Amino acid sequence: EMPFAHCLARVKPEREKLRREAYRRLWWRHVEPRPGMWRKLNGLARYPVTPRVAKHRIFAWVRSSIVPDSRLFAFARADDFFFGVLQSRIHVAWFLALGSRHGDGSEGGRPTYNSETCFGAFPFPEGLTPNIPASDYAADPRAVAIAAAAKRLDELRAAWLNPPDLVERLPEVVPGYPDRILPKNPEAAAILKKRTLTNLYNERPAWLDHAQRDLDAAVAAAYGWPADIGEEDALARLLALNLERAAAGR
Repeated sequence: EMPFAHCLARVKPEREKLRREAYRRLWWRHVEPRPGMWRKLNGLARYPVTPRVAKHRIFAWVRSSIVPDSRLFAFARADDFFFGVLQSRIHVAWFLALGSRHGDGSEGGRPTYNSETCFGAFPFPEGLTPNIPASDYAADPRAVAIAAAAKRLDELRAAWLNPPDLVERLPEVVPGYPDRILPKNPEAAAILKKRTLTNLYNERPAWLDHAQRDLDAAVAAAYGWPADIGEEDALARLLALNLERAAAGR
């Protein structure tokens, strides 16, 4: 009952202050139903999300039973290849160059992701673009290599976040929802409290760097570029691809 009591005490009073009658009357719901988003996510077991504003540009999988809020960007894909391209250094470099800054708008603000320039304008490798169903290129060696590297990176991160020696997994009471991940004891709880993706990327352990480099190399190879391509060179080539496809109406 505690989650419902929390909503009753914290959410309902705030919603009652809103002007729109539907928001006041249906105070327990998300503000907008987003039917278009749910149509796209329908049938997917998971989808990747990334925060609108963040110090590190991190993408993570969530189960389809999870409802994203307005501070998250959700992508209607479930394949490791797509996730890998987004999490690659090449995509992050594009985002940093074309995204905005949260705060005073200066270089000191936090990088902010957007759907238009950061994602919509980003040119995926030829033949592996998001408008093509993932099943059409599932056997493409480039996609296979990226998917394998992305899956390994995600598994390593998950193992660090919730190692088996510190957590136990209990089935959720409602079928279809993720297992509950609980600390085994108070000492484990204290350690797990500090194990967030932000802290992981702040620490940047060697295993994370190695897994990220493998993913970056696979993504660069999909474009036909060297694994050690510099960010300025990659950005110039991405821009050329963007302009070429825009001129061709693609």
